[in-house]
Amino acid sequence: MSNTTFDLVVIGSGPGGYVCAIKAAQLGLNVAVVEKRATYGGTCLNVGCIPSKALLHASEMFAEASHSFADLGIAVEPRLDLPKMLAHKDKTVKANVDGVAFLFKKNKITGVTGTGRITKPGVVEVTAEGGTTQTLQAKAICIATGSEVAGIPGVELSFDGETIISSDHAIGLEKVPSSMIVVGGGVIGLELGSVWSRLGAKVTVVEYLDKVLGLTDIEVSTAFQKLMVKQGIEFRLGAKVTGVAKTEGGASVTFEPVKGGAAETLAADVVLVSTGRRAYTDGLGLEAVGIPVDNRGRVEIDEHFRTSVEGIYAIGDVVRGPMLAHKAEDEGIALAEILAGQSGHVNYEVIPSVVYTSPEVASVGKTEEELKASGVAYKVGKFPFTANGRGRAMLHTDGFVKFLADAETDRVLGCHILGHGAGEMIHEATVLMEFGGSSEDLARTCHAHPTMSEAVREAALATFAKPIHM
Repeated sequence: MSNTTFDLVVIGSGPGGYVCAIKAAQLGLNVAVVEKRATYGGTCLNVGCIPSKALLHASEMFAEASHSFADLGIAVEPRLDLPKMLAHKDKTVKANVDGVAFLFKKNKITGVTGTGRITKPGVVEVTAEGGTTQTLQAKAICIATGSEVAGIPGVELSFDGETIISSDHAIGLEKVPSSMIVVGGGVIGLELGSVWSRLGAKVTVVEYLDKVLGLTDIEVSTAFQKLMVKQGIEFRLGAKVTGVAKTEGGASVTFEPVKGGAAETLAADVVLVSTGRRAYTDGLGLEAVGIPVDNRGRVEIDEHFRTSVEGIYAIGDVVRGPMLAHKAEDEGIALAEILAGQSGHVNYEVIPSVVYTSPEVASVGKTEEELKASGVAYKVGKFPFTANGRGRAMLHTDGFVKFLADAETDRVLGCHILGHGAGEMIHEATVLMEFGGSSEDLARTCHAHPTMSEAVREAALATFAKPIHM
């Protein structure tokens, strides 16, 4: 292999890296992928997106069987089998990582196990677990090393995997804790917190901001929080965490009001720290080859994913933009096309995001707060799932659909959905926005009846005219 010069060497096999590699190979490039894990797929497939969704679905089914089946005329007494639920999660992970390995083989991609370091332009040194090294020559190098768990600013943390845990540990707890404190009211914390809440833990979320879900449309996040409270999750908002400590019976979190006031300490069996993620660049050799990072540790790139060093590119969580697997995938495809002489492009204005709780939260485009801040004249259309026939039939009437459109042109600027299956429904708004469509375009498109998606059409109707069923 040392005598082979690859067209592209990708460092990291997460969604950005493996998709970039496959697309590049499909376009005729000779590709190698360097991965430090024993399996491909990065954080997403191994300890992030995929295992968490397996647990979210399984715990949602358990909650429905416990609380909703009786109303549908189904008499059951569900019993939790946590080892089997975790086995389902592990089986799902294995199917996905094995799938990536198969795709690499199918597309004749060379996989190299070890930690990659760029020693100079066109050269990647790979160190295996035992310390042996090999050198890969490359016409182009793609940094796709993703992100890692971020800590709490100013707070010393020591994850033990049992009482003070990160999201990596939260997908594999061997028993349901009686109580859990989640530090961070963002996507990861609320998804994993809701899993253990459904399975029986008393969950309290401590969040620095005065709202949950970060930059999500405030109307949506407020309604979402009320539903989470209804499900038994407690919130302490506007709270700055100053300490996380292990105790005799578990762990404790000390926090104080952001606006000032007395400190408070809460104790629980488990503390899940989910305060976000940071770009992972450790050991890459960026400084030695002259590649700068920004003030958040992300690799600096131009609009074509190029770093300051010729022939070295970067995509995904390790660069600017939302840390989303599908954003990384789109960047991977675009970069592969660019390297193959095509015109790769990513439309960052139309990248959907989903929170896989129950109900789900899905968004694309601008929030109402962003439009107000930018001075854009807009109009709003909303429709609740309480008025949706399929929602009533399925006992999924929580939430609503909200459209934001330009007041003059009716071009859709944003769509936000709180409801069952929101993550699937958001895509028709995403496609609409990708082609610069209006709310009237969607509202005049026939939707099958009865479906949850009819609420999307009704919200579009409410934006440019009036809804029919409300």
